[in-house]
Amino acid sequence: MREIVLDTETTGLDPLRGDRLVEIGCVEMLNRMPTGQSFHVYINPERDMPAEAFAVHGLSAEFLATKQLFHEVVDDFLEFIGDAPLVIHNASFDISFINAELDRIKRPAIPRERLVDTLLLARRKHPGVSNRLDDLCSRYAIDNSRRTKHGALLDAELLAEVYVDLVGARQSQLLLASESEETRANGAADAPRRQRPAPLTPRISDAEREAHRAFITTLGDKAIWNEFLPAPAAPLAG
Repeated sequence: MREIVLDTETTGLDPLRGDRLVEIGCVEMLNRMPTGQSFHVYINPERDMPAEAFAVHGLSAEFLATKQLFHEVVDDFLEFIGDAPLVIHNASFDISFINAELDRIKRPAIPRERLVDTLLLARRKHPGVSNRLDDLCSRYAIDNSRRTKHGALLDAELLAEVYVDLVGARQSQLLLASESEETRANGAADAPRRQRPAPLTPRISDAEREAHRAFITTLGDKAIWNEFLPAPAAPLAG
């Protein structure tokens, strides 16, 4: 299963009051494992940068003024995320900004049914405590020392690690790795094989089987297929 872990940075807290998107970072995961593929872009918000927002992410209006506008990067962004579920921490915040930008350029909104909100997952798993990204990194022993300021790509990378622990996928990966090591150590022949409780019903009819047997006889006595033919059933006693 393909999933996209996503994070954004903005000029403020409310897109309905003129705050804009300034950075998007995405990390691709396949079967709960990062693939190494990512998407990252800075966006010119066409406005000033409030001091409060600058203190969070350190992106100045002067720096962003040289970057592309949202409508210039949207196709690459939408192509990267495709139709995969979007894993986001406090998803309602990020998706409100993304959809506001999409609405400005008359593009369809991303439906909320695609969202996997890790903040909600964390609150269910760890009720009554703080579940900020930094808190979850500490809880799961994930090194976030590079996170001196918020950054969309770095935060998406950290969230991808948190997500693996949050849904219990890392334990499953370790178990599979342990079983693989044991299999290699003991030899593949020693590994237990899963078997069906009852064999599948044959899909070849008796008539098809006899037609095949008749065809094989035309190939001569030395045809290799003769080695795979089952012995004909003995006739019933009269």
